[in-house]
Amino acid sequence: MAYFRMTYLTRVNLALSLLLLAGCATTPPVNLPVVQDKPIPAPIPAPVCPPVPVSPVVEPSVMPNLRVAGWDSLPGWHDDKLLAAWGAWVQSCAGLQSKVDWKPVCAATAQFKPQNDDEVRAFFETWFSVYQSAQVDGKTDGLVTGYYEPLLRGSLQASAKYNVPLYGVPKDLLTVDLSAIYPELKNMRLRGRLEGNKIVPYLNRSQIDGKQSPLAGNELVWVDNAVEAFFLQIQGSGRVQLADGSMLRVGYADQNGYPYRSIGRVLADRGELSLAQTSMQGIKAWAQKNPSKLFDILAQNPSFIFFKILPNNDAGPLGALGVPLTTERSIAVDARAIPLGAPVWLATTVPSSATPLNRLMMAQDTGGAIRGNVRADFFWGFGDAAGKQAGMMKQSGQMWILLPKTMDVPTVLAKR
Repeated sequence: MAYFRMTYLTRVNLALSLLLLAGCATTPPVNLPVVQDKPIPAPIPAPVCPPVPVSPVVEPSVMPNLRVAGWDSLPGWHDDKLLAAWGAWVQSCAGLQSKVDWKPVCAATAQFKPQNDDEVRAFFETWFSVYQSAQVDGKTDGLVTGYYEPLLRGSLQASAKYNVPLYGVPKDLLTVDLSAIYPELKNMRLRGRLEGNKIVPYLNRSQIDGKQSPLAGNELVWVDNAVEAFFLQIQGSGRVQLADGSMLRVGYADQNGYPYRSIGRVLADRGELSLAQTSMQGIKAWAQKNPSKLFDILAQNPSFIFFKILPNNDAGPLGALGVPLTTERSIAVDARAIPLGAPVWLATTVPSSATPLNRLMMAQDTGGAIRGNVRADFFWGFGDAAGKQAGMMKQSGQMWILLPKTMDVPTVLAKR
């Protein structure tokens, strides 16, 4: 009977304590490759959007992080090339169309063939309402970073040159869905391994990368650079070019259960780099100059990502929504605050500049380091040019969420 006397907070605290003891993390990033930003052909005239019932105005207090807003509050709403975002929205509907709250708008999307930006703008204004996302303290500014799909060099056989393994999911990795025990802990999972009849934390990064090679035999491919492999884990997916020129695509499959820790912050705290130098490019340059310190620095992030082989096609990498990401139109968000698949108006700036970057994006991915009501990771696409932009991006930004007018917003949010 003690269980029934436990308060909600007590149960959450107990479960969180178990999570910490056994190396728990929420489902982490599934960052993968990209669909080109091309307008969808329109062989027939675009039909007029049918009228949509307008949901009643909802008081902001009903929605923890969302505030009712209007289209005139979106910076640059009339300037964005919205037709370029339509393909990404169609991808979102592929992941949302079975959900009751999104069925009407996705059915209308399937019938609509826009031919210009104004038609796309009219569609969204007809079908959606605008809500600004705010932090717990009421502030509307947050952090916007970037990610991309990197290219690595590798081999299917280990050698002196290719000696850094990318691992598949280990057979002894256990994942326990805590919502089966406590429904209020939805999306929280316990990861570990069996030791006798007890579940203990899974191996951390320093143990996996140690000289004993505890995961030997579980390698998918070997690459030639430990730092590139580390950043591949942060991005969540990438491509590996083999010696014969063929390409292998890998994507997130699972992780060891430990929370992500920024090695850039560690390097800054140790005085190795200034905060301004802790971009991806800055960290790679530091690693090249300090090979003897590399293992210790990388080990400061105990989180470790396991991969799987993905189909090698021209589509983008699959995000957490299960659809291909679109270059410069997909973002990773905290799914506890922003529904996956939802259109998001992002107001930020171009990396390392004050030039406005106001754009309609789709919330199609998540990430281990993406936490907060106003937090986004901007997907820049594939290759070195995308990597340069992603590595420099650490901007302030604001976010507005577009939700269907047919959606019962308070009820939907209460279920999340």
